[in-house]
Amino acid sequence: MKTPLYGTIALVGGDEFGPLCTFDEEILAQTGAQRVSILPTAAAYERPDRAVANGTRYLQNLGVTVDVIEIYNRSDAENEELTAQIDRAEVLYCIGGSPLHLRSVLVGTRALEALGNAWSHGTTLVASSASAMVLGDPMIDPRGGALTIGLGLIPHLAILPHADQRSLSIRDRTIHLVHAPTIMVEIDAQTALIYHRSSGIQVRGAGSATVYQDGQQTELSLVGDLLDQRTLQVG
Repeated sequence: MKTPLYGTIALVGGDEFGPLCTFDEEILAQTGAQRVSILPTAAAYERPDRAVANGTRYLQNLGVTVDVIEIYNRSDAENEELTAQIDRAEVLYCIGGSPLHLRSVLVGTRALEALGNAWSHGTTLVASSASAMVLGDPMIDPRGGALTIGLGLIPHLAILPHADQRSLSIRDRTIHLVHAPTIMVEIDAQTALIYHRSSGIQVRGAGSATVYQDGQQTELSLVGDLLDQRTLQVG
């Protein structure tokens, strides 16, 4: 059941539903959720049927019922029935794909408003790869590592997924573009950066998460502090 407080948020570094994503079972156990809603928007042009089928099998094996919120374009993102499904979600799992497509579909829409409202009223939000990238502001442009406008659900956080698979030159360029008050977090594939107000910030899964600001590595706790500031707006 939802509470009038922000729900858990998990930022996944990509390769969601993989064998080393042990954090998914942990999240479901902690939240007690019985149903997960998959949002496949980012994969609209990348065989979303396959991604949804894979995610459905994976999540059902964890013992939950799975719904799919079929938002693929801006018309869908303004559809009242589809956005109502976001409002009702216990756990909203936003899968990977194209961050630029996802941003163009959601920006300024009823669906984005519903997503923010759902999280702020207790929905657990899991966002992988492209979906994690767009939640922050600024967003890291996947075409070359520059900073651009994100959706802004988490202000002052730039998220770089697939950190263990990135070109070092692009990664280093981005690191030196991020200046206070913004922080950058890079997250390895099959790894989740998980935040809840009662337990703070944790890293789970196969790899690691590293935080940078002003060209230097800094403390992971800065991400927790930033999310504390965000979530304390409701309570």
